[in-house]
Amino acid sequence: MDTTERSSFTGKIGFVLSAAGASVGLGNIWRFPYLAAKYGGGAFLLVYIILAVTFGYTMIVAETALGRSSQKSPVGAFRFYNRSAASQAGGWLNAIVPMLIVPYYSVIGGWVCKYLFSFIEEDMGTLTSDTFFTDFISGGYSAEFWFIVFVALNMIIIYMGVQNGIERVSRFMMPVLLVLAVVISIYAVTRPGAMSGVAYFLIPHIENFSWMTVVSAMGQMFYSLSIAMGILITFGSYMKKDVSIEESTNQVEFFDTAIAILGGMMIIPAVFAYSGGDAQSLQAGPSLMFITMPKIFADMGFGRLIGVLFFTLVLFAALTSSIALTESCVSTFSDEFHWSHTKSATAVAVIIVLLGTLSCLGYGPLSFITVIGMPFLDFFDFLSNSVMMPCAALATCLLVTRCMGLERLDEEVEADGHPFKRRAIFHFMIRFICPVFVVIILLSSIANAFGWISL
Repeated sequence: MDTTERSSFTGKIGFVLSAAGASVGLGNIWRFPYLAAKYGGGAFLLVYIILAVTFGYTMIVAETALGRSSQKSPVGAFRFYNRSAASQAGGWLNAIVPMLIVPYYSVIGGWVCKYLFSFIEEDMGTLTSDTFFTDFISGGYSAEFWFIVFVALNMIIIYMGVQNGIERVSRFMMPVLLVLAVVISIYAVTRPGAMSGVAYFLIPHIENFSWMTVVSAMGQMFYSLSIAMGILITFGSYMKKDVSIEESTNQVEFFDTAIAILGGMMIIPAVFAYSGGDAQSLQAGPSLMFITMPKIFADMGFGRLIGVLFFTLVLFAALTSSIALTESCVSTFSDEFHWSHTKSATAVAVIIVLLGTLSCLGYGPLSFITVIGMPFLDFFDFLSNSVMMPCAALATCLLVTRCMGLERLDEEVEADGHPFKRRAIFHFMIRFICPVFVVIILLSSIANAFGWISL
């Protein structure tokens, strides 16, 4: 594809809101509060913020600079700096990760669509029954229908293109998402007994702090900021030269961390108010969002309205992440096969439906099939998050330090005419600390998946 014809964001706001949309997803709404409650409350929060402004900052800058300097999606960006087979394998790792994630992510997005519709239409007693969620996901074809609904919403935005689709939708959804998060957080913290949840979330609990606090915060930061998914390389290739990479990175980090903290302020105080201060209620994992929270809303005043607002927020978060993941895949197809954006998007849609159907029906009609003991959705999540993403991040670190060169990256960061303020810490992190971090994440995630350790 001729670089002069490449799509681009209109400016910094378009890039920041789109990249923030990629980062803000389902993990900010339920996974961050769950991990914070499990690993020391404010201690986890403090470790997460430190890692985000060091490790996270470094990887965002590196990937964005790779994309903008090469004007390519992940495979092309790696090939641009090194044509060896090993380097191109690193590029394909970054490219394949979103192709594995977006299908099962869209299945969960379909669950969100179902719950939003149910809060509008269903009887609250039925919606909050103990078996509503499990009956829904194991039913098979009802879950498949809502999965297709989510995919359709996602692909409509993708077909509209970078400026008219991704950027325009992000400009609308991200401010609305932030407002909804603030409104629901205020409502949650004003419930009777909720302030004990606020204290539990914000005050460090040293007795719960351990090395696993650091490892879990690393994992959450890694996935939350959309590192090693090819997204930031792709979005970087759409970024104009006069936009500051460093300043944009700071704003993306702030937006993502703010939403994660608001996620904690929405969920932890509400759970404390509902359970009478029982912190064990926060250990529900994914079912926290689909089983525990609906019951909490049902016991609240204006519960149906709060439920609608909450799942609207979650749907927007899921969509902004899924369109970023999908666009990364589309960009790879366009660059590597020289297809039009529409043809590439259609091919990606077919992959999403095929792989997503396996994940969707894996809890129902296909539940008798497992891969290394996991249903399809869990296996795709393990393969992409626990194995491929750390490897992809390590490949990016090596490409930047050994092939692109730090001097060339510095020039790209300073292309907007402003100095690279955190050059020293970036150089130290990308050379020494980030490679160690990703290896720790890789080994600890695999060990956790096989039951050798517990995260």
